[in-house]
Amino acid sequence: MDAVNCLQNIRKNMQQVVVGKEEVIDRLLIALICSGHVLVEDLPGLGKTTLVSALASSLGCGFQRIQFTPDVLPSDITGFNMYQLQTGEQVFHPGSIHNQIILADEINRASPKTQSALLEAMQERQVTVDGTTYELPKPFMVLATQNPVEMAGTYPLPEAQMDRFLMRIRMGYPSHEEEMAIVRGHRSVTEAPRLSPVASAEDILRIQASLSSIHVDEAVLDYIVQIVEGTRTTEGVLMGVSPRGSIALTQAACAKAILMGRDYVLPDDVKQMAECVLSHRIVMKNRSGAEGTTAADVVAAVLETVKVPKIK
Repeated sequence: MDAVNCLQNIRKNMQQVVVGKEEVIDRLLIALICSGHVLVEDLPGLGKTTLVSALASSLGCGFQRIQFTPDVLPSDITGFNMYQLQTGEQVFHPGSIHNQIILADEINRASPKTQSALLEAMQERQVTVDGTTYELPKPFMVLATQNPVEMAGTYPLPEAQMDRFLMRIRMGYPSHEEEMAIVRGHRSVTEAPRLSPVASAEDILRIQASLSSIHVDEAVLDYIVQIVEGTRTTEGVLMGVSPRGSIALTQAACAKAILMGRDYVLPDDVKQMAECVLSHRIVMKNRSGAEGTTAADVVAAVLETVKVPKIK
């Protein structure tokens, strides 16, 4: 099965339970191609968990949901060693992170100490417990959710944690027709369809391996770097996007090309991925966002300023 057909099958499978949201689904698939992690940030009741569960159910991969609360410990995530009286040895008990697809539900409700347990896993695809390093299974992807409005009892993610996410996406309210379909579906006496896997872990690894073969013209690379540099010099920005953001935007643009059935990147691929890949990496001087320019506004302004290259 080629990459385009495999990704189309996953998309169609997810659409059995996710009404509308084609762009959101595509962005999840792009992150999957990149081996990237996603922060799904929006109000309660908009289907964040349903979206992530639909992706996990569509893949023949191990899945684990972690409900983050203040009493979750780092060892619950990474695992721990326990002394066995029978053998006199320390035996490692894997934590919930030792799966392929991880749903970190309401990630900002866990303490910073527990949040930090994800840092090594998300960057190096491994965890270290008592000096011993354990490789995580492949493919590995963390999909975290959080409510950006209700901040009581939450611990905001630090910049280093935010930078580990390839992209941040928002669900948004459904259209009138979509909400009608959602309500109609919940009135049905039949249960929602149980999704079966339509792609294996080997399929995903093969698609991920093809990412490096996508051609990126030098002019497009220059365009990406100019966009990222522009976030560092815009008024009102305390901290712009790091080189990790340049790499992430390049990867996301290549994955977008794969999704569209191309073996080369267009400047439009870069423009379409810029906001969701870069905005959460920008720290504004006015962090509350109550007044003035937001990070998304910064990215939009930079895209208007930087000249779009013409490629052959």
